[in-house]
Amino acid sequence: MSEPEQHSPITAEELAQAFEEEEAPADLSPYSVEDWVTMAVFWAMSVCVFLQFFTRYVLNDSYAWTEEIAINCLVVTVFLGSVWCVRMSRHIQVDILYRWLSPRPARVLSTVVDLIRIVFFVYACWLLWRYVHLVHRERMVTVDLPRWLLYYAVLAAWVLMLLRSIQVAVANWRRGYSVLERPEAFDGLTG
Repeated sequence: MSEPEQHSPITAEELAQAFEEEEAPADLSPYSVEDWVTMAVFWAMSVCVFLQFFTRYVLNDSYAWTEEIAINCLVVTVFLGSVWCVRMSRHIQVDILYRWLSPRPARVLSTVVDLIRIVFFVYACWLLWRYVHLVHRERMVTVDLPRWLLYYAVLAAWVLMLLRSIQVAVANWRRGYSVLERPEAFDGLTG
């Protein structure tokens, strides 16, 4: 059985001084332009969801357009958020194989993964470009806006993912290793 935790008594003055410690200024340098756009779209979605809830349950007269706008904002938030995941190498990945490979084959395999990711994003951008040109005349259901606004926002996110994957690949090549080879070197990265 473990011993109960012991706490040393603290005076009111010591407690008050703990709140007076000067905080370091916030470091916003890890965030990129697309992160701020994602945050703005997220807050627009939040406002639409709150408005939907308020008009439906408080006023008992729901605004139908808020649901469609919130859904479209959610789609854009997801794809723009994926740009951050690509930039920070935070998508789901399997790196167990790299523990058993010697450094040279691990480096080659990691480079192949970088190239496959870039080719995938090129292909996805091309497919989405073709799709947007097929359906660009569609209109939203409850709001008289063109759906191409959503489609081009998603396409822009895919293009940004492509550009960020190229950026990550170049950084991996210059560094000489990737997150797959040395995940411990990337621990603690927040933004």
